[in-house]
Amino acid sequence: MTAVAAVTAAAAGAVALPAVAADHHPARPHHPVVCISAVQADSPGRDGRSNRSLNREWVEVTNGSRWSVDLDGWTLSDEDGHTYTFSHYRLDGRTTVRVHTGFGRDSRTDVFQERRTYVWNNDYDTATLRNDHGRFVDDASWGYRRR
Repeated sequence: MTAVAAVTAAAAGAVALPAVAADHHPARPHHPVVCISAVQADSPGRDGRSNRSLNREWVEVTNGSRWSVDLDGWTLSDEDGHTYTFSHYRLDGRTTVRVHTGFGRDSRTDVFQERRTYVWNNDYDTATLRNDHGRFVDDASWGYRRR
């Protein structure tokens, strides 16, 4: 009976392992197709709120797939609720768009939030990317919040 019980337990364990692994769904994908690939939260130089300084603060969003992705209605936000919404923008496959804080002329590689104040905290913050249904796509955090 002990041998039979051991074989039965081993067989049950072998069957249970794949079931547990199959049921495990991480909170976020390991390699999202569209992701936040870089952040420049602290614009170089003096923070004088000039448009040049504001535009040196940016977040890059990259499409890692071969196919273009329609970002119309997607949002990029910080912890304080500042939100940029992509409008009529298609990100080609294997390309990156840089989302600047200040004013400028949108192009294939650069878009502008048209803000007169900084968005991203220098010491800590989180940039969160959501699709047009409000579903989480990716985020990037830096620093730490002192409590």
